[in-house]
Amino acid sequence: MTLKISVIGTGYLGATHAACMSSLGFEVIGIDIDPAKIASLASGTIPFYEPGLQELLQVELASGRLSFSANFHEISDCDLHFICVGTPQVKDGLAADLTYVFGAIAAIAPIIKAGSLVVGKSTVPVGTAAKLRSKLLAINPEADLAWNPEFLREGFAVEDTLKPNRLVVGVTNDRAEGLLREVYAKNLAEETPWVVADLPTAELVKVAANSFLATKISFINAMAEVCEAAGGDVTVLAKAIGYDPRIGSRFLQAGIGFGGGCLPKDIRAFMARAQELGAEQALEFLREIDSINVRARTRMIDLVRKDLSEDLRGRKIAVLGAAFKPDSDDVRDSPALDIAAQIQAAGALVTVHDPKAIENARRRFPVLNFTEEINECVVGADLVLHLTEWKLYREIDPAELLKLVSNPIIIDGRNALDRDRWRAAGWKFRALGRSNI
Repeated sequence: MTLKISVIGTGYLGATHAACMSSLGFEVIGIDIDPAKIASLASGTIPFYEPGLQELLQVELASGRLSFSANFHEISDCDLHFICVGTPQVKDGLAADLTYVFGAIAAIAPIIKAGSLVVGKSTVPVGTAAKLRSKLLAINPEADLAWNPEFLREGFAVEDTLKPNRLVVGVTNDRAEGLLREVYAKNLAEETPWVVADLPTAELVKVAANSFLATKISFINAMAEVCEAAGGDVTVLAKAIGYDPRIGSRFLQAGIGFGGGCLPKDIRAFMARAQELGAEQALEFLREIDSINVRARTRMIDLVRKDLSEDLRGRKIAVLGAAFKPDSDDVRDSPALDIAAQIQAAGALVTVHDPKAIENARRRFPVLNFTEEINECVVGADLVLHLTEWKLYREIDPAELLKLVSNPIIIDGRNALDRDRWRAAGWKFRALGRSNI
């Protein structure tokens, strides 16, 4: 008998997981308390941008295997229930807000059938899964809970779900592992690494991975600061150390730092949880990682002032990029949007272009000017900022763009543009961590 699966929470993680599980042949129902979100997904439209997901969603809806509902009672006959709700940072501190996770357990515990398995995928502080399992068993003693952290990259979420580079499961018994092996049988047949852990370790894997990535990004940005002071070139430095197999070249691109809905809030929640556990000294380095990341944005604004004036009032600045990374419309904690807003607050006239994130950015910062045309964004600009490394920005003809601006200065906040090409076209080119002569 084919397993029937429910996915609780149909945001970025949940919608992706539901469509992908359906594509593996399971009957899947996505559940959410937001009727508008459910209606959108049920009609085949995802309320965010993720390459390939909308097409997959429409195929799976047409297959009849995938459905969406706001009625929790429709999941009562499901065998597995994946918890995919958000865990945002609390408004008054660093910790994660677990309201939605505990709310999901409270909602489904009384109605799921005996023997069903609840599987957490949300990123939570270590120790949360054990508390959730106790709460679940107190209400429904014949159910069980496991943890299966997600490792999705925005822009590659479908690929990362269907072809993960590893699968981590936190379980307390063989039956729970057996059910998860059945769910991921196709991946196991393809020899995807299978890591079985206890609940605390499974929770820690995700935040440890994100903390390591954040550390690597902030490390190269710290090296960029040193390179600027010493007259070095951080791109050459990164290339050289990246050849060392112990280090590797990925995430060694100096720039304005990381953002989005995961890395910033996850490392802060990790620090907060470590303090609760009495292990705060072990993660003290993450405070400096966070500080370096925020400082990269300030340094970008310093470069703008150095090229124009301390007084930015009335100066026209064109910003290429609003999303926190390419192939996404996510502007949560976006370095690009934060820099644009700070420059606008200093009195500059800022116009922002992004191929996918304009509507989300406008809701976040309605005082900024937005346009869907690159030429319209840069016309008459005193300075251009490249802040999100979309492919279409790398393909811009700098000679053609030169004809539109008032002052041919570009600052590459992502070290992704061809410096020699832009300079040959007549631009003054600056970037963090590189010689600006």
